Amino acid sequence: MATDILSAETYTPYEDLLALLPASKVAEYNKGQVIYDLAKSPRNIYVVIKGTVGIWQMADNGTEVLLDLVRSEGLFGESAFLECPRRSERAQAIERAELMTWTVSEMEGLLAKRPRLAVALLQVLVQRNAEYMRRIESFAIDSIERRLARSLICFSERLGTPEEDGSVWMMPFTHDMLSQYVGTSREIVSHYMNRFRKNGCVTYSRLGIRLYRDTLSKVLDGSAFLTTDTNNQDTYALPVEMAAKA
Repeated sequence: MATDILSAETYTPYEDLLALLPASKVAEYNKGQVIYDLAKSPRNIYVVIKGTVGIWQMADNGTEVLLDLVRSEGLFGESAFLECPRRSERAQAIERAELMTWTVSEMEGLLAKRPRLAVALLQVLVQRNAEYMRRIESFAIDSIERRLARSLICFSERLGTPEEDGSVWMMPFTHDMLSQYVGTSREIVSHYMNRFRKNGCVTYSRLGIRLYRDTLSKVLDGSAFLTTDTNNQDTYALPVEMAAKA
C-alpha cells in the first residue's frame, strides 16, 4: 500500500467490506440532517450506500474539527463499540445519503461468525489511523497553504470525477468546512482559495470545485513559489534554476 498522503490507495481496503456484510435495513438522510451528535451518541455501525457523510470531532475548547468525509462503501460509527461515557463526535449528511446500519450486538455477532469480515473491518480502521497519522504529520511540518493544497488533492482523488481537460470535478465544499479540516479560520482558507483560483489551480462555485491537480501539486513539490507581480498580485513562478532551463 502506498504511503503518500495523496494516494487514493490509502482508502482501498484489501477485503471487500460490502461483499462480506449481509444486507441490512437502509436509512435515508437528507442534506444537513444529523445522524448522531453529542446529544444522540452513535448506537449503530453505518456503511454509506449513496451520498456523503461528514464526521466531526468536538475539541475540548469547543472547536469542531472535520475528521473525514465518508463516501460510498465507507464505514463509520465504530466508536459505538467503545460505549464511551463522553461523546464528542458528530455525523451529518453532506448531501442526501443512504446508509445501511447494524446495531453493535448485530455487528459483534457477524464478526464472530465471519473472520474475513473482522479482517476487513480491521483493515479499514488501520488505514483510517494511518491517514490520521499523516494528517498529524502535515499539521506539524506543513504551512496552512500546503495543508490546504494536500487536502484538496486528497479529496479530488477520493471524491472527484476526472474531466477530459485533465481537471477533476468535485462536490462543493464551503470554506468553513475546509477550515475545519485544515485547522485554521474560514478567512484564511478564503485567502488561499482565492490565491489558488487566481493562479489557475482551482475554479469553484456553489455547484462544485474544479481542481487542476498538476498545477496545485507545484505548491507541494517545490517547483513553484509565490511572488508578487507589478500589480501587487500573488502569482506562482518557477524557481530561478528551473526557469533558466525552460
